[in-house]
Amino acid sequence: MKKLTSIAAVIAVLATCASCTKSFGFIDGYREAIYDNAQYAMDTDAEYGETDPQEPFDGDNFDQIVENDFIQTTKEPTSTFSIDADGAAYAYMRRSIKNDRLPNANSVRIEEFLNYFTFDYADPTGNETVAINAELGDCPWNADHKLLRLGLKGKPIPESDIPDANYILLIDVSGSMTGDDRIGLVKKGLCSMIDHMKPTDRIAIITYSGEVKKLLKSTPVSEAKKIKNAIKQLNTDGYTPGGAAMKMAYEEAVQNYIQGGNNRIIMCTDGDFNVGVTDTDALVDMVESYLDKGIYLSIMGFGTGNYEDARMESLSNHGNGTYTYIDCEQEMLKVFVDERSHFYSVANDTKCQITFTPEAVESYRLIGYENRVMNNEDFEDDTKDAGEIGAGQTITALYEIVPAEGFTAGASMASYDVRYKKALGGDSRPLNLNVTVPGQSAAASANMNLASGIAAYGLTLRNSQYKGSASYSMAKELVAASNNNQDKYRTELVELITKAQNIANKQ
Repeated sequence: MKKLTSIAAVIAVLATCASCTKSFGFIDGYREAIYDNAQYAMDTDAEYGETDPQEPFDGDNFDQIVENDFIQTTKEPTSTFSIDADGAAYAYMRRSIKNDRLPNANSVRIEEFLNYFTFDYADPTGNETVAINAELGDCPWNADHKLLRLGLKGKPIPESDIPDANYILLIDVSGSMTGDDRIGLVKKGLCSMIDHMKPTDRIAIITYSGEVKKLLKSTPVSEAKKIKNAIKQLNTDGYTPGGAAMKMAYEEAVQNYIQGGNNRIIMCTDGDFNVGVTDTDALVDMVESYLDKGIYLSIMGFGTGNYEDARMESLSNHGNGTYTYIDCEQEMLKVFVDERSHFYSVANDTKCQITFTPEAVESYRLIGYENRVMNNEDFEDDTKDAGEIGAGQTITALYEIVPAEGFTAGASMASYDVRYKKALGGDSRPLNLNVTVPGQSAAASANMNLASGIAAYGLTLRNSQYKGSASYSMAKELVAASNNNQDKYRTELVELITKAQNIANKQ
């Protein structure tokens, strides 16, 4: 059976490569057709890049998640973490569910589920480019506990005010990227992005397969046809010397650096580096060596079966980066078109620190963010790297809290502090919010319902030891209660939870 599968895979690769030499055309209005379809999220039409139910997932690689435990406030009242603006784990989950399987538990990073969504948070005011907010409510999966929701929002920037971009497209064209759901989506996404860039923005293209190659030197988007032609001719073949390619991309970014601009490497890959520098720690060291150059790294992941999630998340975490998984055309449009302003960072090295009051809080647990926890002394250390927030982007975190005897109306429960930099290498700016116990229990807001519903879903998917009474039904009800404005992504989430529940019931 294994031999037959290998022969079929070779035939598929040969067929795809033969077709890759043809120009990649766009159907007029395809974007509108996708978004106008009320059932776009769950359709199996090939227009959405829907995957084969027999698609392999078992070779995908994830770091093990060791969930945060409850911490006694009398022993350690302060908790510090870096924000995480990634959304890769959510899109990977969606691909798994659409292929009739529950995702690998170690792929379920609840913070990325939360931050895939845009919450209804207030914009920053005055001279700040970040606004913070907090909300306290009941914990749906444990009646004796409370839930603290922390929010941040990056300042929205009008497109006309966003500085010029110096983008280096670093594209994996090795054999493992063959297929409509890999190189096909890369081509579509990048061409769509270029359609929405300014003429004064610049694009360079570096590819890597059997060799590392500068396919296109830095070129203004006013020459969009030239850039698109280079993208449309991308072909897949050979091995994957990812380390050498990353080095060339950084050197190209430095050479064409725009002072005050958005200098960013956009890497499209499945992460399967198998030639040259392949050790993740060595790659991280290389990425970190460019941190002081003012260059951002956005990693776009594609494919399954040999998907190196652990490597790509680690690189983005250490390289002023963000990490997204592209599973279908709707995600391509979300990332490259609808939320393209997120590529411009308005808050850098953003850290959160919560100091709980022992009289009001007996213990607490940070939900998710396991690999973003920081030492408390790192909070005011501006040399410590942390996460970035894009223009108009929202960030959400949840703490599950065990109340103490002093948890009474009006009591100070916690101090919520944030530090961020307006520019890489600058000085951090402090923000503070005092969180008090509300006078009476109020109905949970749409923001709280969405956050707690997402968390309940993640805890259930992981079969977490902390899930309490969390279930797919609970998650579905909470998310549905948050969707007064009929947001398409929240509607899709309810459908995904329903399908996950059906899959689990069959097991």
